[in-house]
Amino acid sequence: MAEIVFDSVGKSYGIGAPAVRDLTMTIGDGEFLVLVGPSGCGKSTVLRMIAGLEEITHGRLSIGGRVVNDLAPRDRDVALVFQSYALYPHLTVEDNIGFGLRVRGTPRAEIARKVRETAKLLELEPYLGRKPSQLSGGQRQRVAMGRALARSPQAFLMDEPLSNLDARLRAQMRAEIASMQKMSGITTVYVTHDQVEAMTMGDRIAVMNGGVLQQLGSPRTLYDAPANLFVAGFIGAPAMNFLRAELVETENGVEARFGRGSIAFSREALMKRPAIKSGVGRSVVLGIRPEAFKPVALAGSEGSGIPGTIAFVEDLGATLLVHVDMEAADRLRTLVSDPDEPAAFSHRLRVLMDSSQAFRPGTRLSFVADPARIHLFDPATENAI
Repeated sequence: MAEIVFDSVGKSYGIGAPAVRDLTMTIGDGEFLVLVGPSGCGKSTVLRMIAGLEEITHGRLSIGGRVVNDLAPRDRDVALVFQSYALYPHLTVEDNIGFGLRVRGTPRAEIARKVRETAKLLELEPYLGRKPSQLSGGQRQRVAMGRALARSPQAFLMDEPLSNLDARLRAQMRAEIASMQKMSGITTVYVTHDQVEAMTMGDRIAVMNGGVLQQLGSPRTLYDAPANLFVAGFIGAPAMNFLRAELVETENGVEARFGRGSIAFSREALMKRPAIKSGVGRSVVLGIRPEAFKPVALAGSEGSGIPGTIAFVEDLGATLLVHVDMEAADRLRTLVSDPDEPAAFSHRLRVLMDSSQAFRPGTRLSFVADPARIHLFDPATENAI
């Protein structure tokens, strides 16, 4: 086990923007840290720098109190679990698990003991005599993790290890990996683009974009208090809604106004959210989670929530995801979205409702949001207010 410390670490390939820019963070001894972000954000580069597969352009990286910038990969005592399993097809499960120990010259008796312990932990005992071709995808992934675990390294490095599995097996393996990490107590850095994996597995999450660390914190902190628009839009499924508005002072408090709709913040709400008061008279971006809304009858007048027409409904089982075409559509924009997403979706509001309620396409409703659950962002800096 070991603490991993990045001190202004950067990686550049000599052309274009740096892959990683001045990364400074500490991964605690025994911590499970998830690196998450879109493709090309630099998360895999960070993992490869820890492993020694990428040279560090500047800054200092230490593992267990030892600076490793110039150490070869084999001298860093870390174990990397690949997306593609990387098993030896001609070796049995037993030999694959014990391979790293044999390379290190570990005595045969010790190898056998370690392999048995690891196989028992990962429920691979019945398959020790099989070849990888005789295993399922989930079993192969467990063998790959077993090979890393048997070595008892200072740190585990996992590069999207579940991306080749089906949805059901991914859910099962998420729980298994998290449980295994807690039992072993080995510092783990896990790379994924899947925010569900990040939210359910990590002690902390590091969100990256464009080679820059956007926010580092617990899953709940990132969900409830995102540092900027990128984190707010990336963390959470369904994604957060963004709404441009003007903050206007009224007799009863402050209103966020946009087109034909508005959201009122009472004086009591302002006492808990002083930042709202400071934004009066200027434009802001409101961030509203889909679950923060509730529908009300359309009053037909200005200032009665967010009016709109239901476009379609996705039945998710326990909940319904209602897509609403807003009548204040000119003020709504998707600031963090898929670039291939049709333009028509940029004026749709996503609302999460209980499946016991009935919503029909074409129905006109107004939606109100809980003021305590609304996030405010500066449209110029995109940082939280």
